[in-house]
Amino acid sequence: MSIPARPITPEYHALLVDTIKTLAMDAVQQANSGHPGMPMGAANMTATLWTRFLKHDPAEPSWPDRDRFVLSAGHGSMLLYALLHLSGYDLPLSEIRRFRQWGSKTPGHPEFGHTVGVEVTTGPLGTGFATGVGMAIAERWMAARFNRPGHRIVDHYTYGVVSDGDLMEGISAEAASLAGHLGLGKIVYLYDDNQISIDGSTDISFTEDTVARFAAYGWHVCRVDGHDPEAVAEAIAAARAETGRPSLIACRTVIGEGSPNKAGKSSSHGAPLGVDEIAATKSGMNWPQEPPFYVPQQIIDGEREARELARKRRLEWEESLARYRAAEPALAAEFDALLRGEAPKAALQSIPDFEIGGSLASRKAGAAILKALVQHHPTLIGGSADLAGSNGVALDLPAQSATEHGANVIHFGVREHGMAAIANGLALHGMRPYVATFLVFSDFMRGAVRLAALMRLPVIYVLSHDSFWVGEDGPTHQPIEHAMALRLIPDLYVIRPGDARETAGAWRLALSRKTGDGPTAILVTRQDLPTLSESSTDISRGAYVLWEPEGAAVDTLDGILVATGSELALALSAAKSLEAQGKSLRVVSMPCWEAFEAQPQDYRESVLPPAVRRRLTVEAGTTLGWGRYADAHHGIDHFGASAPGSELAEHFGFSAEAIAAHFLSLA
Repeated sequence: MSIPARPITPEYHALLVDTIKTLAMDAVQQANSGHPGMPMGAANMTATLWTRFLKHDPAEPSWPDRDRFVLSAGHGSMLLYALLHLSGYDLPLSEIRRFRQWGSKTPGHPEFGHTVGVEVTTGPLGTGFATGVGMAIAERWMAARFNRPGHRIVDHYTYGVVSDGDLMEGISAEAASLAGHLGLGKIVYLYDDNQISIDGSTDISFTEDTVARFAAYGWHVCRVDGHDPEAVAEAIAAARAETGRPSLIACRTVIGEGSPNKAGKSSSHGAPLGVDEIAATKSGMNWPQEPPFYVPQQIIDGEREARELARKRRLEWEESLARYRAAEPALAAEFDALLRGEAPKAALQSIPDFEIGGSLASRKAGAAILKALVQHHPTLIGGSADLAGSNGVALDLPAQSATEHGANVIHFGVREHGMAAIANGLALHGMRPYVATFLVFSDFMRGAVRLAALMRLPVIYVLSHDSFWVGEDGPTHQPIEHAMALRLIPDLYVIRPGDARETAGAWRLALSRKTGDGPTAILVTRQDLPTLSESSTDISRGAYVLWEPEGAAVDTLDGILVATGSELALALSAAKSLEAQGKSLRVVSMPCWEAFEAQPQDYRESVLPPAVRRRLTVEAGTTLGWGRYADAHHGIDHFGASAPGSELAEHFGFSAEAIAAHFLSLA
């Protein structure tokens, strides 16, 4: 940008830092809850970043080419809220006063979509760190895809503040390792190295040389005094100049800095300082004791000037975008579609049909679908945790690397949790990510999946080998409770298609979901499944009547079998065999509970008539939870065993004959 940088005097910087500190102290004290120490200790280094480097415009928080700021240490949320308020975001002082209160825009940990200017929901330590890696991948992909000589419309950084706790969590190690491998040079993380955690000094459990560890990952690293703004500024400038490696700046800080009795102590970490300590701290700062939440007029005026500079930078970018639209209309249209989060019609139309009467594992059907989709959906990006061939997501396409920036395939390695959080970052940046592993390993991803649901991001999870039919790998690899555990996560659609046709429907449903709707898990089989003439490629309502005897009426039904996934064909065979015995059964395919629950009551009752109470659910997984639809369940509430899947099915009672017998045994 050609707009000159904002001059910051040492006096102004010091006043801004003290304003951030006192807002944090006062808000936590008024709420009688929160973490004042981290905002106080990190205020100096973060103010340096925000005033001298961060490219953003509070008047247009969704400006596509803004820098992203991730407060991975989300417990220090008042640091971010103070910065957002002072910078001019729509977060008035009245919301700072209502910190952690019902209905406020200042919840205990930052929440994307709830508070303007918050780029990602953080709190579970390490996930913000990993999500930022996804953001950086997306920025680099977009730059490779859209920038042209003379037109650089994508050019921004991912900054973050990370804590000791973030770097202790394993997810950050997974993401850091991949970021170093990929050479993500536009990541700049400030490490708040205050050496304090809730239990006390970090030396009780965390004595590694963190800087050496990150250097081994392939990061550019350095150590500075986090309370020296010039040293921090020089380190950030050096990090920005390092284009081939992500950067970690270890900033030695003092938690609760400025507090005469609690600075450097864990007592300032997760509790209010107390009225007397706040008074003593303000006295040491020469700060007015009253009123609380005081913001000096000099800061109000200075930040108003900063907003005008920010607006000019954003308008200059918009002018460059207008020139780009004229020079590259096709790419500009694609860029706009990315920002809207649309699934191209051509992609949905490319989903293949599958031959009825054939036999195909749903993971293989998914592979054929994905292969077609990527040819027409430019922002569909993802990969697997080292199981691409097994999951059905292996693509003969270039993959992301330190030199290949525009690829749509990512080799995540054996890093499930990091992979899922990286996918969140990709989605937050407008991409349409899919990630894959075995269903049993979704436990490793769960924290990041939960955050995707909380943020309502349209991430797609392909989870294969979805039942004991995995076979010889044994109980460690045979999911029992996992489908149900995923169904417990609000706003996550869990789809277990019963054949190739329903798998096509699963992808259509997943791609119809946008930011604000939520993520989708598609559970697919290792083993072949018959492609049914009765099944549908439209599963958008979550459940439908698959089959019932010709001419059957509700008042003549003897019962209903409700099935998902690989058990759908078994339930259908059981119902047809019972028809030969004079029993009239309806078979309901229910690939997605969540979509079904979203339907109007009249539709739900048309599929599951309340008058027909004799129902049996059929799914090769735990039965806990199926009680909402039936009183009887044909499932598996114990771990599996190591043997061929067909033998396990015989031992565990998963055959048409066993299902029919179970139904006949019902009162």
